[in-house]
Amino acid sequence: MSERTAAQELPSSEIAWRKSSYSGPHGNCVEVAQLSVDRIGLRNSRDPQGAVLTFARAEFDVFVGAIKHGCFDSLML
Repeated sequence: MSERTAAQELPSSEIAWRKSSYSGPHGNCVEVAQLSVDRIGLRNSRDPQGAVLTFARAEFDVFVGAIKHGCFDSLML
């Protein structure tokens, strides 16, 4: 189950956030980071001090697998 965490609660100097190479020049993208051995974080690239959604590693792996297999394609405009 995901959790919502304030960015200030995370040790920011130790976290390497990554943005998709498909991200546009205006920064309209999410960023992902490994927060610990078993936690993954997602945040809005335009609001790096905002909320961070955190997921168990296993949950995130299932989510990414579903994306790769086209499970959410019907949501695309």
